[in-house]
Amino acid sequence: MKALVLKTFGGPDAFELCDVPKPAPQAGQVLVRVEATSLNPLDYQVRRGDYADLVPLPAITGHDVSGVVEAIGPGVTAFLPGDEVWYTPPIFEGRGSYAEYHVASEHIVAKKPASLSHVEAASLSLAGGTVWEALVARAALRVGESILIHGGAGGVGHIAIQVAKAMGARVFTTVRDANFAFARRMGADVAIDYRKEDYVDAILRETGGRGVDVVLDTIGGNTLSRSPDALAQLGRVVTIVDTAQPQNVIQAWGKNASYHFVFTRQNRGKLDELSALVERGQLRPHVGAVYALADIPLAHARLESANNGLQGKIAIAVGPLAGRIAPDGKSLPAAV
Repeated sequence: MKALVLKTFGGPDAFELCDVPKPAPQAGQVLVRVEATSLNPLDYQVRRGDYADLVPLPAITGHDVSGVVEAIGPGVTAFLPGDEVWYTPPIFEGRGSYAEYHVASEHIVAKKPASLSHVEAASLSLAGGTVWEALVARAALRVGESILIHGGAGGVGHIAIQVAKAMGARVFTTVRDANFAFARRMGADVAIDYRKEDYVDAILRETGGRGVDVVLDTIGGNTLSRSPDALAQLGRVVTIVDTAQPQNVIQAWGKNASYHFVFTRQNRGKLDELSALVERGQLRPHVGAVYALADIPLAHARLESANNGLQGKIAIAVGPLAGRIAPDGKSLPAAV
């Protein structure tokens, strides 16, 4: 099978398209023909060596799968060959989704939402699972509460807006003014241009000085130290960012705030919960660009660029779909 192999840590050109043995499912595993995967900041962090001690080389990376079950191992009861599935492979194992086939334990695999294409489903698995972990499992966002989502036009941010609205929250988000319409289309009640206005001032103005109940940090910077200024009493800050941030958070003490650091965990349950939102029309990932498997280095370079012009996710089409993709990332129709 074809796979994009990371043989050394470095820039986007560190990948090499190789022929590697097709895996075989063992007990409790399914063999999946990968139809699509997608890109996340985690992908380029792994590639450049941020987690070098955790990733043995050579490695196949990639953290989203949408595809079709081709074979099952002994003891598998939840799936049959031909089932369309989606999931997030275990992180840091070096056996990721940048390949034509992938083997996974059945307990992390779920049936793909019927209304999503493979390209769309692959753009939702890790990002959606992260949002569910952040807002439901950790922040326990409730109906009638308010939330500030940093980076609402991004891969995680635009999913978080939709999930927060489905949970009955009032949603504020920081985006460039060029992305206001997109953020509102996703469901944001108030969009704040972080380049033109201090988001703390905007939140306090919009909430009558009360602040928001939850802050979701998807971007890093100084959000951990500044977020308490925008929080209501008993507010919660959830961050999915692993970069060092200034942490002079004395204001958090005065707000009785709690902080949650989220590294997503793989399980079928939260994928099924996300599927329910999808099928009710409350959640749909936005695919901003699609690249072929061989063009993942170009996709990495674009995602890593500060001015990439993207809204939502970059998806990767694998197998037959890849033949319909131009190397400039021209989007496929949503129905693919």
